[in-house]
Amino acid sequence: MSFRSPYPDVEIPNLSVYDFLFGSIADGELDRIATIDGVSGAETSYRTLIARIDAVAGALAAEGIAVGDVVALHSPNSPSFVAVFHGILRAGATATTVNALATGEDIASQLRDSGATLLFTVSALLKAARVGARAAGLDPDRIIVLDGASDHRSMGELLASVRPAPNVTFDPVTHLAVLPYSSGTTGRPKGVMLTHRNLVANVAQAGPLIGVGDQDRVLAVLPFFHIYGMTVLLNLALAARATLVTMPRFDLSEFLRIIQDLRCSYAFVAPPIAVALAKHPLIEQFELGSLRVVMSGAAPLDETIGSLVASRLGCKVIQGYGMTEMSPVSHVGSSTRSDIPVGTVGVTVPNMECRLVDSLTGEEIDVPAEGESAPGELLCRGPNVMVGYLGNEEATRATLTDDGFLRTGDIATVNARGFVTIVDRVKELIKYKGYQVAPAELEALLLGHPDIADAAVIGVNDADGEEVPKAFIVLQPGAELLDTDVMEYVASRVAPYKKVRQVEMIDSIPKSSSGKILRKDLRAAVTA
Repeated sequence: MSFRSPYPDVEIPNLSVYDFLFGSIADGELDRIATIDGVSGAETSYRTLIARIDAVAGALAAEGIAVGDVVALHSPNSPSFVAVFHGILRAGATATTVNALATGEDIASQLRDSGATLLFTVSALLKAARVGARAAGLDPDRIIVLDGASDHRSMGELLASVRPAPNVTFDPVTHLAVLPYSSGTTGRPKGVMLTHRNLVANVAQAGPLIGVGDQDRVLAVLPFFHIYGMTVLLNLALAARATLVTMPRFDLSEFLRIIQDLRCSYAFVAPPIAVALAKHPLIEQFELGSLRVVMSGAAPLDETIGSLVASRLGCKVIQGYGMTEMSPVSHVGSSTRSDIPVGTVGVTVPNMECRLVDSLTGEEIDVPAEGESAPGELLCRGPNVMVGYLGNEEATRATLTDDGFLRTGDIATVNARGFVTIVDRVKELIKYKGYQVAPAELEALLLGHPDIADAAVIGVNDADGEEVPKAFIVLQPGAELLDTDVMEYVASRVAPYKKVRQVEMIDSIPKSSSGKILRKDLRAAVTA
């Protein structure tokens, strides 16, 4: 039995992203602050931002960029990212955003696969960008360095001719707005085809629940090149006429200073940042009373950690769930409701239909009349679901069902009130003596230990060839724990088949830029 949002469907305007965000902006909103550079404090009004977006679109048209062309954007968060990203879309082109940590080889692969003909980057990332562009066959004059560098055109030079934005027409329902690449945590990255309607729909679906308003200042440290940052921070904040406060990279002290000095009211984080907010002693040195809401996404957040953040900071903590393939939000808590447990990812967003399927039998799992359902793979259908994977029909067919549901690959439960809890990814479940063990459950338990700063769990083979849970542990500064201490801590709190049976102390847990644990890196270290 499928289930839907407890909220009524919302209207989804048939507009481009640019027209949706800026087409109806009121005169009184133009002089509101759209962005603040968190490092320098430089402010940009909505009036100036829109002018810059139009100027970028005009410059791109002068470069020969037209509807259907692909332009790559390789940059950390900054006000310039905002202008260039929306300028690309305003010109009718498709933006393929490149991870700021990408190697030259990664960049080359994405440029080739996406067919990008122009690359925007920044001087700090130029070395990898040059390598990637050269390998993909892009000439040096097709690299534009936002902050300037020798041998390449700068953003200022590109805009010097002052060309008007072009008049472009396309169907928002079918025209690709963005081509982000899936993180690769479970395989080779694939180009995810998202239309203007996909992005517009997801802001319309998730915005009212997340609750950002025009008086809010949204701290944007999660990368805009990732779909979470692109939709939930960048587009949602602009649609609400809020102020985006950009950070190019995460540094805890700087993160806290910006919240304090610029009076940020919303912080969107991944679980590693939430763990720091719950446990790090540095928190006590800053005044964080301006924070109203902390929202965690990109990976499961344990209820204990979420509750610690809420009580320590005196703010509302909510959790969301989604995938690049869903633009990305399919489930989210509410900034105004107190009845949704922080350990859940909230409710299905409007205009979406979901179902749970037993990953072993394929049988559909019913929503219970009371209590919580059995776990099953989560499938979702709605206007925010991708068109498919670029040039990969096989992967598209494997991910999208004939009736339009997207197989998320994540195991979830739903209770009688429609609250959804993510258990773990299908591919990450550890099979121990016929039982399924969710690494995320053990990680959440380990993070509840006062001496553990971070943790990750994977399945490894023991001497008998049996797959068993192995924990990688990062200790708090000055803490001392033995392997046996960790195993006993877990064993006293879980069923026997869920016990951690191997432990390794390490300096840091490898994570993607969006905060997901890179279990493949841990597996590679085990087998090396």
